[in-house]
Amino acid sequence: MKLLLDSCVWGGAVDRLRAAGHDVVWSGSWPVDPGDEEILARALAEGRVLVTLDKDFGELAIVRELPHAGILRLVGSSARQQAEVTLKVLEGHATDLAGGAIITAEAGRLRVRLRGDGA
Repeated sequence: MKLLLDSCVWGGAVDRLRAAGHDVVWSGSWPVDPGDEEILARALAEGRVLVTLDKDFGELAIVRELPHAGILRLVGSSARQQAEVTLKVLEGHATDLAGGAIITAEAGRLRVRLRGDGA
């Protein structure tokens, strides 16, 4: 799966996700942070699921209805857990994310909001 990791996601997750076969770009390696809207637009343009810790992306997608290619928000995962949590979510919900779902993953809880789901 094609992923764009937000700069707030630990850069060490890149190698682990690539080793698992994913095509990964990390915005933390960019020379300048273009801001949330541009990051979301780039992920969409490249067909990448955005992986972030930042709840603002969900607000951009839901409240402002900005288009996206799927968003995975990690909550409460330590830096060293972020890749493994991402892999676990992808294992069970890659199709949902590829379809534009917004998923929030936190310890013991997974919230999946499918595209077009008003709930």
